[in-house]
Amino acid sequence: MGQKKVKEFKDKTRPRLVLDTSVFISALLFDRQPGKLINLWQGGKIVFLVSAEVFKEYLAVLSYPKFRLTKKEIKSLIEAEVVPFLEPVRIKTKLQVVSKDPSDDKFLELAVDGKADFLVSGDKHLLELRSYQGTKIIPVAEFLRRYR
Repeated sequence: MGQKKVKEFKDKTRPRLVLDTSVFISALLFDRQPGKLINLWQGGKIVFLVSAEVFKEYLAVLSYPKFRLTKKEIKSLIEAEVVPFLEPVRIKTKLQVVSKDPSDDKFLELAVDGKADFLVSGDKHLLELRSYQGTKIIPVAEFLRRYR
């Protein structure tokens, strides 16, 4: 496994990542394994890629009543923890890949146009693909293992 790490990150000291919504929300709101991603994007160790459509979904999910966040809390959280550290990507590619859940295609579009190394996901429809146009699609735990 050590050789794999060297090979994957040799020329990419800052891997480019797309985070699906569940991984992003878990990283931001819960002190679990995904939370380690915050230190990586804020420490400049990874490039956190976001498109306008993905960003809108992040905001919409943060607004769900189950999270009990006010609009002011969401704004503050996003402005302090996310916006200063993301790399915006303009989407030009339109895909129809995930037939079982077409709403997942926006993450693949972001990965393609952002030249992502990894799409970190907990979504079974995305994980089933394993990779797409050079982007590896893996769960959080696997990314963190590879990155160490």
